[in-house]
Amino acid sequence: MSYHRLKKILSSAHKMYGRNLLVANTASSGGLLLLGDVLEQKREGAKAIDKHRSGRMFAVGISQGPPHHYFYEWLDKLYKGRTRQAIVKKILLDQILAAPFFAITFIYVASLLEGKTFAECWQEFKEKFPAIYLFDWLIWPPSQYINFSFVPSQYRVLYINFVTVLWDIFLSYIKHRESETTVMDIKPE
Repeated sequence: MSYHRLKKILSSAHKMYGRNLLVANTASSGGLLLLGDVLEQKREGAKAIDKHRSGRMFAVGISQGPPHHYFYEWLDKLYKGRTRQAIVKKILLDQILAAPFFAITFIYVASLLEGKTFAECWQEFKEKFPAIYLFDWLIWPPSQYINFSFVPSQYRVLYINFVTVLWDIFLSYIKHRESETTVMDIKPE
């Protein structure tokens, strides 16, 4: 690829992120969750990509794009600037508010799209949330430090979406691994 062609592609992406930020953030959330799932299926040794599974992951990504968009807008309004104090507060709010919200919506939306009941979704969430949240604390605070310190606000969701490809491989692994508890083990309350 020539330098001029790459420059033209980057210029077009920059314009899209300036004019249609919500749409761009939503599309990149869906597309990159889809990519993460395809990479995870390849890592799992799948001979053929499960298009239904990847389609569900794309739908989950699309559903999470707008909340990510508005959450980062809210954080930027709440804590202006790039001072150490503002960055630490943003990271803490991201970990305390956003991380649990996106974990529960990820598990619930993906599971509901698989045809599971709310009780099954809750059981799966209880089983998988500890691993998701622990790994979240390992990957996201350093990533968010870079995000809040150096990335212009209009590109924050895009940056997060690229880091998210690694995160999405992990989420796809956690989501699609066999549970230690089966549906038969769920006791009605």
